[in-house]
Amino acid sequence: MPPKRKRRPSPPPKGLAAGEHLKRAKLAGNNSSAWGWVDIEVSDPSQITLEHRLMTCGLSRRNRNPFCGNKYVSKPEQSQPTVTLEPTVETANGESENDIIVVSDDEPPNCAKKACKNNPNCLNYLGQDKWEDEGKAREQFLKASDLGFNPLLNARDPELPVGLKNLGATCYANAFLQVWFRDLAFRNGVYQCQPLQDAEKKFEDSPIFQLQVTFAALQESRQRVYNPEKFAESLKLSTSEQQDAQEFSKLFMSHLDIEFRKQSASSLKTLISTQFQGQLVYGTICSNCASKSERSNSFLELEINIENNSRLEDRIAALLQDEKLTGDNRYHCSHCQSLQDATRYTELRALPPVLHFSLLRFVYDFASMERKKSKHNLLFPTTLNMGKFLGRRVNTTKDTSEERGSHVYELRGVLLHKGASAYHGHYEAQVLDTGSTTWFQFDDDTVTKLDLLGEKRHSSKEIIDIINCHQQPRIRPAKKRRIEDSEDEIVEDIFSSKDAYMLVYARKELNLSTSTEPCNPSTSHCGVDEISKTNGSPVSTTTIPNPPPRARDLVRALNTAHDEVCEQYLSKEKELNEQFSELREWMRSVYLHWGVESADEDSVIVSRQALEGWLSKPLTKVKDEKSGPQPPGEEAAEVAILSDILCEHAGLDPRKGHNMKRVSKKAYSQLVSRDGFDNSSVRSPTDVCETCVKELFTERLYQIQHPRTVAEFDNVCDVKPSEAGFWLSKAWLKDWRLQKPRMHVPLCGDVAPDSAEFRGHVRCEHDQLSLVSTARRSISKEACDILLDIFPHWRPLSTTEAFCATCEAIINSSKEDKRELRKKAEDEKARLRHMYDNALIGNTLLLENVPCAVVSAHFVRLWRKWLGRPTDIPRPDAVETSTLFCEHGNLVFDPNAPNDWDCNIALIQFSEWVVLEGLYRCGPVVSVEKRMVEDSNGFLDTRFVHPIPVCHDCRMRRRSNYELTDITVRLQSGNVHTEQNSTSQYRSGENCKPESTPVGLRSSMGLRQSKRIRQGRARRENARLTVSKSTTIKDMKIMIQDVLKIPMICQRLFYKNEELEDNSTTVESLGILMNDTLDLREEGEEGDSDGGPRKRRAEEKGFGGTLLATSSFTSLSWDAGTSSEGEPLHEATRACPTCTYDNPPENNACDVCQGQLIGTRG
Repeated sequence: MPPKRKRRPSPPPKGLAAGEHLKRAKLAGNNSSAWGWVDIEVSDPSQITLEHRLMTCGLSRRNRNPFCGNKYVSKPEQSQPTVTLEPTVETANGESENDIIVVSDDEPPNCAKKACKNNPNCLNYLGQDKWEDEGKAREQFLKASDLGFNPLLNARDPELPVGLKNLGATCYANAFLQVWFRDLAFRNGVYQCQPLQDAEKKFEDSPIFQLQVTFAALQESRQRVYNPEKFAESLKLSTSEQQDAQEFSKLFMSHLDIEFRKQSASSLKTLISTQFQGQLVYGTICSNCASKSERSNSFLELEINIENNSRLEDRIAALLQDEKLTGDNRYHCSHCQSLQDATRYTELRALPPVLHFSLLRFVYDFASMERKKSKHNLLFPTTLNMGKFLGRRVNTTKDTSEERGSHVYELRGVLLHKGASAYHGHYEAQVLDTGSTTWFQFDDDTVTKLDLLGEKRHSSKEIIDIINCHQQPRIRPAKKRRIEDSEDEIVEDIFSSKDAYMLVYARKELNLSTSTEPCNPSTSHCGVDEISKTNGSPVSTTTIPNPPPRARDLVRALNTAHDEVCEQYLSKEKELNEQFSELREWMRSVYLHWGVESADEDSVIVSRQALEGWLSKPLTKVKDEKSGPQPPGEEAAEVAILSDILCEHAGLDPRKGHNMKRVSKKAYSQLVSRDGFDNSSVRSPTDVCETCVKELFTERLYQIQHPRTVAEFDNVCDVKPSEAGFWLSKAWLKDWRLQKPRMHVPLCGDVAPDSAEFRGHVRCEHDQLSLVSTARRSISKEACDILLDIFPHWRPLSTTEAFCATCEAIINSSKEDKRELRKKAEDEKARLRHMYDNALIGNTLLLENVPCAVVSAHFVRLWRKWLGRPTDIPRPDAVETSTLFCEHGNLVFDPNAPNDWDCNIALIQFSEWVVLEGLYRCGPVVSVEKRMVEDSNGFLDTRFVHPIPVCHDCRMRRRSNYELTDITVRLQSGNVHTEQNSTSQYRSGENCKPESTPVGLRSSMGLRQSKRIRQGRARRENARLTVSKSTTIKDMKIMIQDVLKIPMICQRLFYKNEELEDNSTTVESLGILMNDTLDLREEGEEGDSDGGPRKRRAEEKGFGGTLLATSSFTSLSWDAGTSSEGEPLHEATRACPTCTYDNPPENNACDVCQGQLIGTRG
């Protein structure tokens, strides 16, 4: 089946498409083009007129560049002309007059941004839009005027509390400060602290006073954010180091307890214990005699182990769960005087008004020996009945309903840790403002209202599904919780979180007043009754606690300063607005009237970029701050004749016509009168540079005429068989035929065919026909005449010309000489075969009991090159050995020092030295021989024996005298102190100091080879670095990173068993010698990801060095908590702040992670 014939495409339609406008300007041919007159009207530079020069810049009438009207001038509305309907006049073929298309020569120009970008007569689209939008222009003007930050944005929102500024890594402290501030009893206690008589002057620098100021600012500040910098300085906290939030809470509470105990008021002495301290009892009941043994312990927070999707009540029950002691774990009863089965129990005996639950969110992973953050989800209620968890082993009368109700707690705060790592992250707090009964999210300086606690709210049915799905043990049936014997049913709000690490509950009182009115968080003026009902602690005043006078005065001073800054800002803003209005009016008066309507009007040529800069400069902030700020109204709106329109002859450059704009001379004079510009710098349209136009004309004429000349040349180029031709360079012709020849020099034309670059393609060095014919070709006489018209000084050679006789004679004689040189080279190579194969690769260093000689490696390299190309490379003259001797006639290198065998020295057999003496002029011989010798300790070792001694002073001077040298970096797989460092170093023949021996060179030396072969196998990889004396350790580490792909942070460099820790140290200061060796150890990068084992972190300082370290649990008795299984710890212990392991009280360092211990708990 024949293939289908392709369908021919439809011919393109002729004429205009529907709706398309006829652009008559494009039908005018090249008459309007800037250079359309070249080779048409003008073929010689002397024929160029002023009109031609104007056309090159688009300033001539012939360019057809329209004089666009100013689009920013509002035109008055014109009345629509009355349309008179005339009868239709029929014409021939039934067509009416309305069907005739009339194209007018006076059609209005279409002004558009893209079309008029290069039109010098259009002054639109230069940036006037910025000034037409007054609101946007005012905003940019104020921003560019260095008005500064608006302090009104820092004003406090009356509906939101005050936030705290994060000083770098102090979010953990900010979260707790927001929680403590909303505990009104605690806030009142802080306010009541007074300076001691002997510490009056130091009181303002103390943490307690700075806490008063912080609380006063959170209560009465008029700014939305307070900077607690003084508070952090008083505690000597490191603002760049993140700390554990729970540890900070414990240490700071301990410090406050010390300060409160110094106060005279009895209520302050016990404020911490009264407000936050509860009582735990650890006991054991004998199953035989029912005798009990109990030990009481106080706590400020209950540490709760969490499991995924577990409820807070279940985890409290797990903490208090009894343990049966049976079998090998039986209890020794003091009453029975024998081992008996027993029950160990933990009971809550007393609960504080404010109850803190510390969730063990950060656990210690014994696999990686690091802390990790637990991602378990915990469900917690807003109302918690703690009555069922109080101990019942004490004989008491039946509790009244009021007593049972006093054990109901309400959620007041949730502290969150955002982030996946235990070492990094961000702390936030969700706190209830009791005055306004509103929950707020405190993220440092960002405070927002909350509708949802934690991460999710759950209904009762969802709680059942979550617990059953994950098979969590439940202490109670899943139903709506009730307070025992209560008449009112309490429906719980259950929330869950994977980031919560502490929950704060406050005791709820039964006798709640129903007439209390919610307080505004910005004022917080509530009654004392409401405060007492909030946390169960009485406050002595009838209103919200008032800050002490000192703290209040500081906050009021901050408020006053803030008000003054706001007033100054408003005053400056008003002044700048007035300046802007005046400036905008003047700017618009200029650019609305700066256009011209015809080429006959007086005008000047200005750079387009300059006009755009004049319009945008008042709205753009100046980057150069050295000149100092200037009032915006007095700034010179710079308009200058810039170099982007001028040529080197100070005239208008025809190459830069697209940057030119024609401006009314009157408008420009207005600019000069205001801004002080020099009228002498103005260029009129007639100032187009004549020299530049002629130069550009010459090049454009060449671009037109050159292709025609090449085409004419190609038509007559071939030589007829019966005619003689002329020789021409192939390379020249290939380049000359291009549209734009690479050899073309502007304003100078093309280079001649016999120029220096192409002359050798045709002529030899004797100016005769070259013997090499592949670089030339023949052309006809007609083609040669065309080239002679362009290059009259060219002297072509005819194809009948004979070859150069001199070159032919030289070729014949050189063939015989080359044959002799090759034979001589082959003979030397055969006689010195061992030197040729082994001298430069170090194999000769393995020779033992063989007399050898030392020669210059430079000679061996030159000799090998000559053997490879004896006809092209000269033969070495002599074997110089003077570089091996010092001025004293001794050796400047030690044959027994491996680092001295560098690339400048080679070892050959002595028999080959004898051959060299017969072939070359040789210097003094340096003979050496490696053999087994006995050292001073009676050990046998392989060493070089040499009759000429070593000059050690000159040797060290030689090794330290270099500009650039190569050093070896050995990558160690283990410790830097390798076997070679523990073994005795061999010494040179002159008892020089031992040196570090590179692994690779030891094996090549043949010294105890079996041991060094093992070391060579253990070595993973070496690197060679080229360094100078000014190279730093950092520079070398960057080179190592590029070569070995080991990050700088993982590199540990050693030199002579000393680690190089200072990256700014130079090679010269370290005393690194030529061809020396460094050792490198690769350390793993530390990260916080969960994958893969990692190296142990550096020991953390915690709060060491701060004021909190001096008060490490000295005043409060802290509960040791429970184990992860809920087992009570009955002995005094010291918990590690890093891994949480409980150590014996006598330990100063953790038994698990070796971290430093702080304080004693027990």
